[in-house]
Amino acid sequence: MKGCMRVLFMVFIFAFVSSCGKQVAKCTDPTDNPSHHYLVGMQALEEKKVDVAQSKFERALFCDEKFSPAHDGLAIVSAKKAEAQSDPKFKTVEANSAKEHLKKADKLAESNEDRFDYLVATMRVHSAIKTPKDWLKTAEDAFSDIRDLKVEEKKLTYYQGKEAADYFMGKAYLKAMEFQKSRDKFADVLNMKREGKWHEKADKAHKRVDKIVRAMAGITVGDVGKQIAVKDSVTRADLAALLIVEMKLDKLFAGRIPVKSQIDKMKAEFTPADMLTHSFKEEVITIMKWKVRGLEPRYDETTKAYLFMPKEPVLRGEMALILEDVLIKLTGDEKLATAYFGQDKSPFPDVKTTSPFYNAVMNMTTKGIMEGELSGEFRVGAPVDGAEAILAMRVLKQRMNIY
Repeated sequence: MKGCMRVLFMVFIFAFVSSCGKQVAKCTDPTDNPSHHYLVGMQALEEKKVDVAQSKFERALFCDEKFSPAHDGLAIVSAKKAEAQSDPKFKTVEANSAKEHLKKADKLAESNEDRFDYLVATMRVHSAIKTPKDWLKTAEDAFSDIRDLKVEEKKLTYYQGKEAADYFMGKAYLKAMEFQKSRDKFADVLNMKREGKWHEKADKAHKRVDKIVRAMAGITVGDVGKQIAVKDSVTRADLAALLIVEMKLDKLFAGRIPVKSQIDKMKAEFTPADMLTHSFKEEVITIMKWKVRGLEPRYDETTKAYLFMPKEPVLRGEMALILEDVLIKLTGDEKLATAYFGQDKSPFPDVKTTSPFYNAVMNMTTKGIMEGELSGEFRVGAPVDGAEAILAMRVLKQRMNIY
């Protein structure tokens, strides 16, 4: 009897020790699994819900601390936070965090599909943090490694196809302001699949970058121009910088005044308070000196002062007005300011003949400096994008034989 009891006791001890050695599953619900949380997290990133994405990736790691894609996601989260930071110290902290998560993802990657996610994350992270200086080469190397990688696209939980790598390489080139290479990469996505997760995004990006490439054709654009070219909306300060830095407007206007002593006396009446520390302060002051219509300071009811309002977007109607004034000052033809007054009918349904922008819109469109839409509208109240602003200035220079 004692022998039987001893055997049963030993069996119990063995079973207890064995159960202690086994890892108890932390996440048991069917939808509470690493892959699901990773997918939802990546979709949240797409919707710019960074905090939601972070919590989903952290949950994925809670369920499985060795789940490589979760570190890919957290690396992208940290990179986006670094990109949004203005404080250099916090920016560095987030950038270092992104790199650490990439290292962990690389170490834990088990399958080719894990490897694919890691390499795309590498491209996305370095495109966002732009460190070190050769960050683009790092992205290109990751893209090259993807080309040699054999993956089952159905197993790519989020990306769903290898063309995703081409799409994000296109975005990397865009960040590096390598516009032609960017356009080519987006075109590759469109040529790889007629339909797919990345086709619509690539189509939209391709049209945007193609517009930038066409705008810059035949002209040399410096760093200021390139930075503004990628913007969806050009601000008043941006436009002032483009006119002065890229179009050399100060020099062109000065060339129309024969007496140098007159030019020396010209200066802005004051420096608006909201331009005192702005990076484009000098360009705005120069524009103010020449009193370009449409880019004058505006009275602000809140501060009871005249401000330049540098962050306000330039609308298409305002752009027409500004360029019309530039054209009048360069040609000396004052009749342009009233050339279309008194017309009964407008060719644009959204610009009435009584509109303060009508004359300028007509001057710009009849001279091919700006264009209406295929729908027939001018979109007078729509923001001007960077490529559009550069294209308009390029055509204006051609019309004036300015090179």
